[in-house]
Amino acid sequence: MADMDGILENKDKDYGIGIPVANQNYFVKGADNLDWGMKDRLSRIFRPGTGRTVMLAFDHGYIMGPTSGLERLDLNIVPLIQYADSLMCTRGSLRSVVPPTYNKGICLRYSAGSSILTDLNNECVLDPVDAVRVNASAMAVMVAMGNDKFEAKTIENLVRTADAGYKYGIPTMGVTAVGKDMARDSKYFGLASRVCAENGANIVKTYYCDGFAKVVNACPVPIVIAGGKKLEEKEALELCYKAINDGAMGVDMGRNVFQSENPAAMIQAVSAVVHEGLTPEQGFEMYKDLSK
Repeated sequence: MADMDGILENKDKDYGIGIPVANQNYFVKGADNLDWGMKDRLSRIFRPGTGRTVMLAFDHGYIMGPTSGLERLDLNIVPLIQYADSLMCTRGSLRSVVPPTYNKGICLRYSAGSSILTDLNNECVLDPVDAVRVNASAMAVMVAMGNDKFEAKTIENLVRTADAGYKYGIPTMGVTAVGKDMARDSKYFGLASRVCAENGANIVKTYYCDGFAKVVNACPVPIVIAGGKKLEEKEALELCYKAINDGAMGVDMGRNVFQSENPAAMIQAVSAVVHEGLTPEQGFEMYKDLSK
């Protein structure tokens, strides 16, 4: 086991902030040596022209049931799909409501097993053959770092998913869980993101925090930020802008889109901030114009 002294608490770590990734030829970070099929699937998630993504997340029902704004996926989500680069959803919602003619990248919720009524981290993983069957572009697995009861189990889930992913050519997304007692800071998210990548994740989904550039630079695969709780529209656009400026390769927006007063306008404004470099102020003006 590595000597912990001088590792976790070293304040003089060099994260190489501002230095581009060395020896990168493929446009997705850390993907140069992947198979053709993996790269093809990553190119459905990340837009080749910018290397970034706007994911539309509506997988909340797998643990929360009919969340506000997701009572009717056919009415509230399907009209928004055209504006997203990729979708974050369960296999149930994919099969039941997502039109295959949209031909979007699918980041498939691949771990399940608990709900808001019990412990959210007690999960298992699905059958990789079903991910192949629905032509998933990535398989998303929750990793509960810092949870004494479920950390090892969720990392095992990630490892098993990554093993299956390399076998079938499907990338793995590690989703860093947070709990009431977990610190939402760069130390925790940096640790969780790096552990996901080291154990085979090709993408990491985590949360924005102070010192986020350190989290990004210490992670050898692309990071996509979670939108998290519902924010005011301008504040959500500011979150997107700061995350992209600090090196995130995309955003996975759920409640900040489908709970917005004008979801279609909001996802278009988010996309403009992520892909076109609009400032939060410009994005908010775009949102207001599209809402008229």
